[in-house]
Amino acid sequence: MHKALALLPLLLCSCEDRQLQTWRLLEAPLLQHWQSAGIEGEGSISLAGSEIVLGPGQPMTGVKFTAWSNMNLPLVDYAIEFEATRVDGQDIFAGITFPIRRLDTCATLVVGGWGGGLVGISSIDGLNANENSTRGEHPFTNGQWYRFRLEVRDEELKAWLEDRLVINASIKSRTISLRPGQIEQCVPFGVATYLSTGKVRGLVVTELGGAHHSN
Repeated sequence: MHKALALLPLLLCSCEDRQLQTWRLLEAPLLQHWQSAGIEGEGSISLAGSEIVLGPGQPMTGVKFTAWSNMNLPLVDYAIEFEATRVDGQDIFAGITFPIRRLDTCATLVVGGWGGGLVGISSIDGLNANENSTRGEHPFTNGQWYRFRLEVRDEELKAWLEDRLVINASIKSRTISLRPGQIEQCVPFGVATYLSTGKVRGLVVTELGGAHHSN
């Protein structure tokens, strides 16, 4: 058998067997890489027991993860999973800012905005979560934990609330950006609240395969 042909099964096996990486961002040692986003008028911030607690700001409070690039986390083909609850207030209790394709191209998964029940992506083609096709209304009860999953692909974004698909958006040839303002201080990855106290726990990032990593 030709040597090149003999090696082919081994190469294929090696690629298929590569274990996809997982990062538990609220557990040691990664917990140390969180810091205040430095938003003017932000409220109290607590990171303890694998849980982020963000008090109400005037109007926002935020934290950011500072090691996304250094830890070589993915920019596409990855999933973000977390649980969140609104302790009090009537607005955003988990705004998750995340990178898409590049470190300087980010968007925000808005949870509980615009009156307390909106879930969507800000921004797509300059349209915020309350204006674009990702907008959905969902009842949230203060004090109740909700489970979320966001999948970031090169050409699409999908999000689940519990086990229900709530966002399924094509982003092919579309402009991705943040809503202008203080949320920009949460890049490339962060968590924010708006006039509300929110808690986030179990924050995990997982490769989905074929990931492009930050430089």
